[in-house]
Amino acid sequence: MIVCSCNVLSDHAVRGCLSGPDCPRTPAQVYRCLGCSPQCGRCAVTIRKILRGAEAASADAGACASPCPACPQARIADALDAALEDALAEPMAHPPRIVAAA
Repeated sequence: MIVCSCNVLSDHAVRGCLSGPDCPRTPAQVYRCLGCSPQCGRCAVTIRKILRGAEAASADAGACASPCPACPQARIADALDAALEDALAEPMAHPPRIVAAA
């Protein structure tokens, strides 16, 4: 299923970057992992749901579901997530044009 139509990201692509020790913990990190950046931002909610589902699956498998507050990755992830939320809250200077198909 396409999660982000601006960057043409599928749920499979998002889930694919969620493995390994440096796996993304925020939508901003997922965008960076996949080599793109948020455009309209509507997909951030869906990406966050995919992240939470992966965290829940990790918890069920016995892995750490939430990082320690002292963890540098957790602090960076929180800062990036806050920055993304701030960016999405502000109106876009140049909103994307939607062109109707002929």
